Amino acid sequence: MAETGALAARGGLFARPFERTERSRVFREDRFLTRARALFYARLAFLVLGLGVIGVPSWSAAFGVGGPKAFAVYLVMVAYSAANYVFLPRKTVGKALTFATLCADLCVLVWLVSMTGGLRSPLLAAQLLFTILFVVLFPTPFSVVPPLLTFPVVAKLDQVLGGHAAVQVDLFILLWYSAINCILVYVMVYLNERDRLKHRELQKLSSALRDMAIVDERNRLAREIHDGLGGVLSSVVIQSEYLLNMIDGSEVRARLSGNSEARGAILPTIRKELCDLHQAAEDSIEELRRSLRMMKEDFDLIGTLSDYCRLASTRHRLEVRFGRSGRERSVGPESALALFRVLQEAITNVAKHCAKGTMVEVALAFEPQRAMLRIQDRGRGFALPSDPEALSREGHYGLANMHERAKKVSGEFRMTSAPGKGTCIELAVNAGEELER
Repeated sequence: MAETGALAARGGLFARPFERTERSRVFREDRFLTRARALFYARLAFLVLGLGVIGVPSWSAAFGVGGPKAFAVYLVMVAYSAANYVFLPRKTVGKALTFATLCADLCVLVWLVSMTGGLRSPLLAAQLLFTILFVVLFPTPFSVVPPLLTFPVVAKLDQVLGGHAAVQVDLFILLWYSAINCILVYVMVYLNERDRLKHRELQKLSSALRDMAIVDERNRLAREIHDGLGGVLSSVVIQSEYLLNMIDGSEVRARLSGNSEARGAILPTIRKELCDLHQAAEDSIEELRRSLRMMKEDFDLIGTLSDYCRLASTRHRLEVRFGRSGRERSVGPESALALFRVLQEAITNVAKHCAKGTMVEVALAFEPQRAMLRIQDRGRGFALPSDPEALSREGHYGLANMHERAKKVSGEFRMTSAPGKGTCIELAVNAGEELER
């Protein structure tokens, strides 16, 4: 696991440049779709205003845009706006069509401005909106060319249609709008660059958090396999080595090759060891299945604790009774695992240090905002050290491990014991909302 952590620190194990590039591409496409749809709704607002200009006689007379020609231009705008919205999900076609329709909108704006006063038309201010739209949708230097061409085209049309040359006021208006356009372009490019950098930082942070989560989960799985499955498999190895030594020993070979009475004396011993080995293998399989179930989101805490109490009663020849109280509440996976491991360690300790048939009472109580597991045995008990850290120094590693598990899930752990009075272990963990069963 240390080697895995080193690789993760160097980025060699979890480096996925293709995935990061793909996420960036998807982010850009989603951003464009969102902004293009906003453009469509802005067009709808302009089309409603345009319908009012065409439909109200006084407005159409003031702007000089009435008649069949203006209505035909309006219908064309409605048609290409709808087509642009329909083809937006198609990546290349949607972008090209959006750019083309924006240019078409600019042509309509130039026509309206030329019909309503040229450079002095109040409609010329709408050109600033088109500059923003072009920069937002297409953040490249060439995207600002179409809106900037609006000024020389309007000035030329003003000369041709109006029949007069540009005066000082017209030049000032050109400079004024050009300066505003430059400021808008600078602000939008700056904000877009900041957005891009922030997105890149978020991607790096997300990748780092994911890598840390992967390493942490692998460490957790390694610890659980070591504590549960590893211990059972170690017993299998030890018993198998013992059997091999028995079979390889000269005394065993002599008995097996001797008379039936000698063989009858050694066979029960071998049979017992094989049965223990078989039981250990079954325990390891059950432990593996239990560990896999604990990794699922729908882990059944009550059923697992109850099943383990029944299994422990048979396996360790103890009288283990399980009970629950309160309305069941949701318990996080780490907290549920801590409850189970504490129960497992407590039952194992009773089996090691107490006589067969010892009574063990296990109670799981659900209270508001917490779940508490209580394990009370009627065994011999022992004198608790004043310092909890002294447990590991005195060889009580299982009890010390209970403290560590409770601390990791921010739980409340308490253990009381005295010679001749048994041992009581309690662990309370946080619990969420009530569950429907």
